[in-house]
Amino acid sequence: MRHSALDPASTPDLQARIAELEQRVAKLEKINSVLIDRAERAVDNGQGSAFSLFQTAIGLERQVRERTCQLSRTLRRLEQVNAELADAKNLAERASRAKTRFLAQAGHDLLQPLYAARLTLSALDEVQTSDEGHRLTLRVERALFTSESLLKSLLDISQLDAGVVIPQVSTVALGQLLSDLANDFAPIAHLRNLDLRVVPSSVHVSTDPLMLKRILQNLVSNALRYTEKGRVLVGVRHRHDWIRIEVIDTGSGIPKDQHCAIFDEFHRGKGAASEPEVVGLGLGLSIVQRLIRTLGHRLALESEVGRGSKFSVELPRTEGLPLPLAQPFEDHPSQGRGLSGALVVVIDNDSAVREATAELIKRWDCKAVPICDLSEMEEVVAQRGRAPDLLLVDYHLDHGSGLDAIAAVHASCGVDVPAIVVTADYSEETEARVAAAGIELLRKPVKPAELRALMAHLLE
Repeated sequence: MRHSALDPASTPDLQARIAELEQRVAKLEKINSVLIDRAERAVDNGQGSAFSLFQTAIGLERQVRERTCQLSRTLRRLEQVNAELADAKNLAERASRAKTRFLAQAGHDLLQPLYAARLTLSALDEVQTSDEGHRLTLRVERALFTSESLLKSLLDISQLDAGVVIPQVSTVALGQLLSDLANDFAPIAHLRNLDLRVVPSSVHVSTDPLMLKRILQNLVSNALRYTEKGRVLVGVRHRHDWIRIEVIDTGSGIPKDQHCAIFDEFHRGKGAASEPEVVGLGLGLSIVQRLIRTLGHRLALESEVGRGSKFSVELPRTEGLPLPLAQPFEDHPSQGRGLSGALVVVIDNDSAVREATAELIKRWDCKAVPICDLSEMEEVVAQRGRAPDLLLVDYHLDHGSGLDAIAAVHASCGVDVPAIVVTADYSEETEARVAAAGIELLRKPVKPAELRALMAHLLE
C-alpha cells in the first residue's frame, strides 16, 4: 500500500531539518577541536609574550564557550525534532492499525451480501431450464467472483502491511504442494492450449505451507495469464541448504524498466489473457512480494521481452517428517450420500444469508430450518421431535459467538451434533478458537460445492 500522509517516511521537512542540524553539530565540533588544538600549540611552542599568550587563551576560551553554547542549543533542537519525529511515527502506526481494523470490519460487512448473493444465485441456477438462463447466471457468478477476489486481496494486503499475519512455519513436503498446483491449474492450461509441466520433488522445506502455496498459485496464475502459446514449467533446483522453486513461462516477457512496477498494486502488463477464467486484478504479484517479505524468503526475476519470464523463490531446505497439508474439497462431490432428508439448522443473524443458505440446501434434499438465535432452537426440537443432524452457524451472532450457540445446542440436546462454523472473519484468533473447539470452519464467501462436500462428509 502507499505511504499515508502520517508516515514518517513521507515527512521530508522533518528529515531535512534533522540532516541540517546534524551537519551543524559536526561543524561546531570541528571548530572546537581546531580552537583547542591552536591554543595547545601556542602554549607548547612558547610563542609571543606572556601577556599575548594570556590574551590568546582568553580569546580562545571565549570562542570555545560561544561555540559550546551554540552546540548545546543545536543539540536541544535536534532532540526536539527527534521527539516530533517519534510522535509522528506513533501517530502513523496508530492510523495504520485503525485502517487495518476498519478494512477488516468493512471486508466482513461487504462479504456478507456477496455471500448471500452467491448462495441465491446457485439456487437460481439449479432451477434454470434454458441455456440462456444458465449463461446469464454464469455471467453474474463471474462478476461476484471478481468482486470477492478484489475484496479478499485488499484485506490480505492490509493485514500484511500491518504485520498482523504471523507465519506458522513447519516442515513441508514440496511434492504434495506441487501436485496440488498441477491439479488446480491443469483445467486453465488446457483451456488455453498451454503445456503445464510441474516437475515432482521429494525435497522438504521450512516455511508456512499456506503462504508458500499462495505465492506459487499467484506466480503460476500470472504465468498462464501472460503466455499465449508454449508452456509453463514449475521445477525445483537445489542450492546447498537452500532450494529454488522456479516458475518459467514462454510468454510475452517483461521489459527491464518494468521489473519493479509489476509489484505495484493494480499494475497489469500488456498481453494479459482476456478469458474470464484467467482474469486478473493486478494484485497477485503485490501480494507475492509481501508474503515473501513476511516469510523471509527471497524472490528473483529474470525476463526477456518476447521470450518469457522466470520467477524464482528461494527458501531453506530441511529434513524430517512433514506436517500434512490441508486437502481441499472436491469441486464436484458425489451426489448427496447422507444429505437426503437430513435436518439442518441454519443459525445466522443476517436474514439474507440465512434465507439464501436454507433455500440452497433445500435443493440438496435437506430439511433446512433457518433461525436467527438460540431462542428458537427449543421450538425446532419440539416440533421435529428430535435433535438436528447438522448445524450451520455464523461465528458472529447478536448474542455470543457461533461456538457458544453450538455448545448450547449440544447441552440442550444431550448429543454432539455435527457443526460447521461459517464466517467472514479472517482473523487468526477466530480460526484458532474454532480449531480448538474441534469444529469445522468455512470462510465466507463459501463455494456451494465446497459446502455440500463438507456437509456430505459430516453426515456420512
